[in-house]
Amino acid sequence: MLELGFKTLIAYLLGSVIGSLLLGRLKGVDIRTQGSGNAGGTNALRTQGWAFALGVVLVDVGKALVAVGWLPGVELPGIGIDAGIDRTWLAVACATAVVAGHVYPVWYEFRGGKGAATLIGAVAMLAPAALLPVVVVWLATVMLTGYVGLGTMLGSAALPVYVALAAPDRPALLAFGVAMAVFIVYTHRSNLQRMRAGNENRARRLWLLRRR
Repeated sequence: MLELGFKTLIAYLLGSVIGSLLLGRLKGVDIRTQGSGNAGGTNALRTQGWAFALGVVLVDVGKALVAVGWLPGVELPGIGIDAGIDRTWLAVACATAVVAGHVYPVWYEFRGGKGAATLIGAVAMLAPAALLPVVVVWLATVMLTGYVGLGTMLGSAALPVYVALAAPDRPALLAFGVAMAVFIVYTHRSNLQRMRAGNENRARRLWLLRRR
């Protein structure tokens, strides 16, 4: 249990390194005071441009790759490897922690992003094949509606559906998928409110059904 606790904590601390806030500090801006006020990649793109947003995504995805792909298998000094801990469940615990750290970062007053990019990095390590349905659902939703937030929520919901159909013998991954789908909807609740109010921004370059 000591290994589980320490590695989950480390994954959370990694998640708390927010790409937009880290790069924003170097640039002298805090994107939480601009645009939608969110510290994620979409707001970074809208307020700072594609180069800044690309850096944000690389940081936010990269920390998940480390937390989920490397951390569960490394032997920590003084802790070692606990043979009684299932490696898959440990990876899922680290994946959950890194996403939670991104949304509630201890380094930034618990005000972070909405977790989408970090979740993509976690899924890439846990179940790479699941990325395809997630991305397809996200892209189709954005192209049909123009709403990036809606695409993110539906894409996240596609994860547990895919696991239930393609890998029903992986309960840890299914539990992770269900938990993350609910969590991503929760972090995007402000997007839902703006959609209901009719003032949510749309990705017009990807929105195929917009008025010409």
